[in-house]
Amino acid sequence: MKYSVFLLLISCSFFSQKHSKDDEVKKYVSQVNQDSLKSYIRKMVSFGTRHTLSSTNDPEQGIGAARKWVIGKFNDYAKNSGGRMEVYLQQEDIQPDGKRIDNVVNLGNAVAFLKGTDPNDKRIFLIGGHLDSRVSDVMNRTSSAPGANDDGSGVSAVIESARILSTSSFPASIIFVAFSGEEQSLLGSKQLAEKMKKENLQLEAALNNDMIGNPKEGETGEVNTLILRVFSEGLPYKDLDKKAMTIRNLGFENDSESRQLARYIKEITEQYVKGLEIKLIYRNDRFLRGGDHTSFVNNGFPSVRLTEYYENYDHQHQDIRTENNKQYGDLPEFIDFKYLKKNVAANIAVLANLAKSPSKPEKVGMDVKELTNSTTLHWEKPKSGTPAGYYVLARETDSAVWQKRIFTTGLSVKLPLSKDNYIFAVQSVSPSGNLSVPVIPGIAK
Repeated sequence: MKYSVFLLLISCSFFSQKHSKDDEVKKYVSQVNQDSLKSYIRKMVSFGTRHTLSSTNDPEQGIGAARKWVIGKFNDYAKNSGGRMEVYLQQEDIQPDGKRIDNVVNLGNAVAFLKGTDPNDKRIFLIGGHLDSRVSDVMNRTSSAPGANDDGSGVSAVIESARILSTSSFPASIIFVAFSGEEQSLLGSKQLAEKMKKENLQLEAALNNDMIGNPKEGETGEVNTLILRVFSEGLPYKDLDKKAMTIRNLGFENDSESRQLARYIKEITEQYVKGLEIKLIYRNDRFLRGGDHTSFVNNGFPSVRLTEYYENYDHQHQDIRTENNKQYGDLPEFIDFKYLKKNVAANIAVLANLAKSPSKPEKVGMDVKELTNSTTLHWEKPKSGTPAGYYVLARETDSAVWQKRIFTTGLSVKLPLSKDNYIFAVQSVSPSGNLSVPVIPGIAK
């Protein structure tokens, strides 16, 4: 088997090829509705402020009314799930911290959990955005803080994804969550990430959408509606001391689980969403800044941030005002809904492919008994799902993306590629073409 595959690879079929699209996923992607996104954002803006320290009891204004509305939307969509979608408010009273919490506040994440259809598949995939908003003073809980883009756009992606995917029957589970407390130091995401770690849940990917609707750069006026940035950490925060030497020895500084997730997002999005390029940013987040995905990264879960190509600081964390004929503030009129629609479609394509795919191949290893210019990889079947086969991926060490893809139905392959010059990975593929996240091989024992 090994050598027949080896001979096949020498032929022209060796070179990279696109895998087929899944018609079901294409259907979900096509259902993203621009008018729905507009209605979500305008409703969130109507709450006046969604500051974490604002009222939790007022029925029309403040964070309490906003999170209640999100719960209501989730409950509406849960009716389409055949009883598989559980909706709840994850609550906790947060004590003053002397920093960004100055009184006891009830923190609440609005959560919808769409349970997978396979009881043996424990995988969970998460999409999130933060519901809270702010103006220039991070402690100002009373002034109007529309938060249309930061992060009404991200929450609109969460709600629209829940609407569309509530009808799906994927083997794996999906969590849809609107976080509170992001602007007050990532409190809501930290609360959920720590809970998932404590319960030993198998969260395999978290997609944090934070500002995905305004493609205009404020200082120059340049507009880019073709690119969505994905930030991913390179070295794993968790257990870095124990893993650092292995990472260094094998040259895997650019191959964390979050970085593999980012590459996956790029490949799937650019296949399913026209007119959108994914730009891989080799940082956990923007320079010296953070977002809710960091809470999951810090707890050992693969997580990335999706965000627009430019940040428009005139419409982010600003009091609503006009100065020198320039409008400041995070208002709905500065959202590009066509751009937002593409970015939401990207999330849906990724979530649907992940949740429908078999789980990752197990115990992926690389033989190193002999130093040769060929490479032998082997692996075991995934824990859940029945793959049609596996893709073996290869890229040169200085390449950002996978360059070669070889399909096999076996559990091993010998490649005429040097371990010195290439990085390798293996991923499961379903009969309908859904791919698992790639797995980097360890050293075979």
